[in-house]
Amino acid sequence: MKNIIILVFGLSTLIFASCKSDTTRGASSQVINIDSTKEILAAPDWSKDATIYELNIRQYTPEGTINAVIPYLKKVKDLGIDIIWVMPPYPIGVAKRKGKLGSPYSIKDYTAINPDMGTKEDFRKFVEEAHRLKMKVILDWVGNHTSFDNKWIKPHPDWYTKDSLGHITHPKGTDWTDVADLNYSNKEMRKAMIESMKYWVKEFDIDGYRCDVAGFVPNDFWSEAITKLQKLKHLFMLAEWEDPALHKAGFHMTYGWELHHMMNEIAKGKMKPLTLDTFFDKDFHRFPDEAYRMNFTTNHDENSWNGTIKERMGDAGDVMTVLAFTAEGMPLIYSGQEANLNKRLSFFDKDTIDWSDTSKLGFYKSLMHLHHQNRAVWNGKHGSYFQKINTSNPNIYAYLREKDGDEIVVFLNLSDKKQFFNILGLSKSDGYYKNIFTGEDKKFSEWIKQNKTLKPWGYLVIEKE
Repeated sequence: MKNIIILVFGLSTLIFASCKSDTTRGASSQVINIDSTKEILAAPDWSKDATIYELNIRQYTPEGTINAVIPYLKKVKDLGIDIIWVMPPYPIGVAKRKGKLGSPYSIKDYTAINPDMGTKEDFRKFVEEAHRLKMKVILDWVGNHTSFDNKWIKPHPDWYTKDSLGHITHPKGTDWTDVADLNYSNKEMRKAMIESMKYWVKEFDIDGYRCDVAGFVPNDFWSEAITKLQKLKHLFMLAEWEDPALHKAGFHMTYGWELHHMMNEIAKGKMKPLTLDTFFDKDFHRFPDEAYRMNFTTNHDENSWNGTIKERMGDAGDVMTVLAFTAEGMPLIYSGQEANLNKRLSFFDKDTIDWSDTSKLGFYKSLMHLHHQNRAVWNGKHGSYFQKINTSNPNIYAYLREKDGDEIVVFLNLSDKKQFFNILGLSKSDGYYKNIFTGEDKKFSEWIKQNKTLKPWGYLVIEKE
């Protein structure tokens, strides 16, 4: 057994920016936007240390088919993925289509497979292979709108929103002119939507849904739908929205959009690193303990519309990825991100991912391994809570997380210049800690000697041995 020595650095105290405990929550002056009278639906146990991967079938291979993707599932598993989120595989509408192939989010038939991608039998094989590899499959569900030639539209025009002239219209306030807005005041439409969602669970044994623009759909619908779906199987539900009320409606995970946009702004030098304190404190008070938050540096929307990681974050891409993986939340990887995706993938046409760059694989595998093996960074209440470390340099963002003997300590240089810093007021035992990327192992006191240095956009992540 290694000797334990107590170290004290500086005179200030360790700042706990987000320490979730009953006493902290009760003592806070902030308003908690949670309806405490309604129970939060627990996520499936298998999700407690899960990671998630967004699969863009159209762009993944030259063929753009389900069958062509199946052989790649082993590589996805080896990367460290537990949940595969499949972008919409349904037939795409032709009416008012954008581009040659159209948006995957313009759904012509909720219970069919896009013939350009394959068949239902192909999708069945896909799910079976993912399950064989111990991965879960969640489907992208577009509940807010359909294509203008969806099979519902002619027999049920009252299922859609209409303008002042009585014409079915696209979602108000958007430029989504290729899709027709659904009318959630119609009870029959709601029933049909729920039955369509049940279909994929019953027939293909999927493991949940990622629900597109979930905030555009009434929460009472989600509550009803999720309650009925959970009777079939304990599903995992992800909402593309950032509202605590969706957790009360039955969702387990919501998007970390605000953190993502802050990372973009910090990378551009338009926001100070210390503004993260305000975010983490607010997020802590807004969301229930059971809630999972999804962290990411890219996804299909960001990549296609706002740019690649390099375009948005410059040289800060890796340090922001480290933040996304080590702060509270489940980390997401988008198709091609592990191959250093360097172009905006077309949203409406074929645009195959280039898989030739393997330089980032070790980086992502190290982060994935940490997420699985270290309980401090598990999801929601299964992990620990963010503890901010005070340093002498405002450009250095530092924190630790610890749970049941597991611990990580993170130092991030959120600037484009080399930075020197000291740690202020941290008291802890001088055990051995390993760099998760290099494997270097030494005492904590050696890692944090006075005048510590990090290169521009540099980072250090160490975990307790």
